[in-house]
Amino acid sequence: MKKILLFTFIALQVASLAAQTKEELKAQKAEKQTEVKVAQGELNAIQAKIDALPGWRLKAFGVIGGSLSEFNNWYAQGAPNNSSGNIGITVNAYANLIQPKYFWRNNLNTNLKWVKLDNKDIATDDSTFNPTTDVFNISSLYGRNLTNSFALSGMMEYRTTLLNNFNDPGYLDVGVGGTWTPIANLVVTMNPLNYNFVFSKNSTVFESSLGAKIVADYTREIGAINFKTNFSTFQSYKSSDLSNWTWINTFSYTLWEMIGVGFDFGLRSNKQEALNYLQNLPITLGGDPNATFDSVDNKLQTYYTIGLSYNF
Repeated sequence: MKKILLFTFIALQVASLAAQTKEELKAQKAEKQTEVKVAQGELNAIQAKIDALPGWRLKAFGVIGGSLSEFNNWYAQGAPNNSSGNIGITVNAYANLIQPKYFWRNNLNTNLKWVKLDNKDIATDDSTFNPTTDVFNISSLYGRNLTNSFALSGMMEYRTTLLNNFNDPGYLDVGVGGTWTPIANLVVTMNPLNYNFVFSKNSTVFESSLGAKIVADYTREIGAINFKTNFSTFQSYKSSDLSNWTWINTFSYTLWEMIGVGFDFGLRSNKQEALNYLQNLPITLGGDPNATFDSVDNKLQTYYTIGLSYNF
């Protein structure tokens, strides 16, 4: 009985010491977490002062996605001998010059993707990578500050494709108006006087016109997270059929140094592009060479890319 009581007493003492040690460790952890929060707040304050200094701001980030595969005598599938793959890359970059009296903001967005599916049992099958996603957008904005949050400005924006049908169509917007920066990292440009030059071989569908241009851009870096959203719309004064809008979003999370995971997606509405596509699509696939702006179904255009991300 004495041995049992002694053993129980020792066990209780060990448990008590363990509990005490655990509580002490928890207290130390809470104390360190508080110190980290205070230090992070101080770092954020210093970074805000750095960001407010005049000079150039340079940044590039995006998403890289891809996969490669090859099958030989894999009889469970319809094409037992094939090789396939897809490669995609997005680039978001900016070079902004910020001065007390003026600013010059330059942005680049591109999304390129190639895909191949080669059935080795078909001699005429295409074995090359073919472009599927093809987006290129570059803009330049110059402004003279009237107040801390508003400036008179002029903007140029060019959109086209690079891999297929370069500049066919291509869109060049040139306009003047004002730029509003209500909060940090948000830039809203409103150009009531803007000319939308459209370059294309199909002059019966694509047409240049005068209108209004609105662009809203928000770019932010919070710790390991980078994200950018850009909305651009042109509203033609001549006809709504000549209006268009594009909304592009990129998110990335850094896991190690400059590498992480990311997600990029875009939306677009352009009735001229929808009509041009329908008129040139083979009738066997649903095309209509006699389609008009009144008959075309202007479906929402979308794309997305998921993969490894980078930033520097």
